[in-house]
Amino acid sequence: MRYASVCSGIEAPSAAWHPLGWKPVFFSEIEKFPSRVLAHHYPDVPNLGDMTRIDGAAWRGKLDVLIGGTPCQAFSVAGKRESLADDRGNLSLIFCELVHAINPLCVVWENVPGVLSVKDNAFGCFLSGLVGESSGPIVSRGGSWANAGMVIGPRRSACWRVLDAQY
Repeated sequence: MRYASVCSGIEAPSAAWHPLGWKPVFFSEIEKFPSRVLAHHYPDVPNLGDMTRIDGAAWRGKLDVLIGGTPCQAFSVAGKRESLADDRGNLSLIFCELVHAINPLCVVWENVPGVLSVKDNAFGCFLSGLVGESSGPIVSRGGSWANAGMVIGPRRSACWRVLDAQY
């Protein structure tokens, strides 16, 4: 499997997927320390830097999986929860645009459970963008997002699950 990572950090997915024989195609990280860690451990894998500047079309057909853990500060219950009004939160929607441009076989997005409960329905906006729903944000049944679910859209299907990081 060939994969790429955005908002890569020090690249936990690569540590997990290396024993499976999966190969990273590129990383995308802007912070200096994680970028140095990536360069040290993966000298042959390019770090494309700012994910908003990646030409996704150039990578179409070259990846099986795109993974990203966009910044969580905008959604976290430990923060101000400005959600999509915060540039960091809006990166979740940029991630969706990149998914459409690259069109990988599989997508993995990681974030905090707080994304399910912000007032502007950021998760519904994210899901809508991810599955290609053009009629607006997907709205949860019952008014709040469950800890697991699935939606089917015109471009792809998406499922989610909240996992406790301590396990």
